[in-house]
Amino acid sequence: MATIKEVAQAAQVSATTVSRVLNKDDNISVSAEVRMRIFQAAHSLGYVSPRQRRLSAQKKKLVIGVADWRIIRPDRPNVRLSSLACIVQMMTDDYEVAFVRLVFGEPAEVDGVIAFGKFDEKELDFLRSLSFAIVFINSNQYSYEFDQVKVDFDAGQQQMVSYLLDRKRYTGIGYIGGIYEGDGFRIGENRLAALTGILKARNQYRPETIHLGEISRESGYELALKAYHEKTLAEAMLLGSDEVAEGALEAFRELGVRVPKDVAVVIYQDLQTLESKWPTGTCLEMFPDYVWENALELLFGRISQRRSQPVTVLVPAHLKIGDTA
Repeated sequence: MATIKEVAQAAQVSATTVSRVLNKDDNISVSAEVRMRIFQAAHSLGYVSPRQRRLSAQKKKLVIGVADWRIIRPDRPNVRLSSLACIVQMMTDDYEVAFVRLVFGEPAEVDGVIAFGKFDEKELDFLRSLSFAIVFINSNQYSYEFDQVKVDFDAGQQQMVSYLLDRKRYTGIGYIGGIYEGDGFRIGENRLAALTGILKARNQYRPETIHLGEISRESGYELALKAYHEKTLAEAMLLGSDEVAEGALEAFRELGVRVPKDVAVVIYQDLQTLESKWPTGTCLEMFPDYVWENALELLFGRISQRRSQPVTVLVPAHLKIGDTA
């Protein structure tokens, strides 16, 4: 484990300054730039002060901050917090855990952070200032500074394409889905880029059958109508999220498009909201509960000081074969 002297050397400050900043001494006067250098150095070296280790080991009540400000759904702002609360109750009796949503730039007293999606450097510095224990889920962090949990979309999509083309012998694969754009980030494009690459490698990429809009039920409905009237539905259609699928399937029903007789359907299932409507549907499962369980386990390991080295967990997406494709 790194020492306070090594952190001080990396941050180009004294060991005393490092100690006072990491222990959140309100009486110390240092610039924001110096403060961030200290947090960056401590995180990159995996340093936790003796006081932080002692307090963490004694804690039985934890407050976990959730950083998901780029990917909050306006119609379901608390679905992620509710899911995490349910999962943690089934996981452990060691801690009493409360989850709070973080707001970028607003200080918060938290014991750890779960961060969803992509973050720029200013946002990373903000998260570092809140806690030494941070886990990223499906993020754009490529260093070994942080614990991470990632879904292996590529392997799942390879399995799905092979099933549709080789086993079921469908003549073409299309896509209805959404890309979320905001503050210079595009959420959903990595999954689509991987699918596009797989289809091109199989000489099956047809851009006219790729229909993109927003990640919403309304967009799925409109895109499905548009694809039908423009005659750009492929024999097998991939529906890029639970909410998009709800809208697209509603449009198919109204149009009299029979699934799978007229169009085969595979649903990218993130939140499993369609389970009651389509319990036997063919889905590419992202296992959100398993992803969050892994993230919480990594976080508890950090907070309790059982582990200091960063870990990356790769969760494979899995094709669940049903009666829609």
